[in-house]
Amino acid sequence: MPAALVAGLLCACGITALVLGLTTPGPLPDPAAATVPVSVRTEVPKVVSSVRHVRALTRSVPVGIRIPAIGVSAPVTKVGLNADGTVQVPPLNDHNLAGWYEYGPTPGQLGASVILGHVDSVTGISVFFYLKDLRKGDKIYVTLTNGKVATFVVDGVQNASKTSFPTHAVYGKISYPGLRVITCGGTFDPTTGHYTDNIIVYAQLA
Repeated sequence: MPAALVAGLLCACGITALVLGLTTPGPLPDPAAATVPVSVRTEVPKVVSSVRHVRALTRSVPVGIRIPAIGVSAPVTKVGLNADGTVQVPPLNDHNLAGWYEYGPTPGQLGASVILGHVDSVTGISVFFYLKDLRKGDKIYVTLTNGKVATFVVDGVQNASKTSFPTHAVYGKISYPGLRVITCGGTFDPTTGHYTDNIIVYAQLA
């Protein structure tokens, strides 16, 4: 993966925190965003793929995501690359919007599909604020433009430092239809205006 793309991934959700940091004086983010459940580990979750029993879907762009366990029901837009090679993010002022990285597989295709979203902003919590509360076995439903709904089962949740982002585990080749859902988390540093970590949910097609 190009270095610029990796750098863009590391800061993709951090843009929310950067906006917070540029507001002086201004409200600090909800402290709950920095509270990570004990079920969330720092290592990449072990995945036992059931690919033998699941047929990959044909390519179809996602238009919605629903995660009942954390109350998420949101539209999904395409995000690509900025002119400098960094990953685009959904508009900050739309709290209930997620972005699918369009240069990867669509949800349900063979490989790792990536959906990202903000955790919060100065005006309140955003679409993936409660992402860290997901548990193994929870379901994620992604609606596609062809009318199908790709159902994913969570394998685990990781709290990863942005300085050691697991790029290969998130964007690398995998032998099954997988999904990665990403937002920011960990400690908020008011000096830099960034969260220090990323919350990454790993899931596979059910």
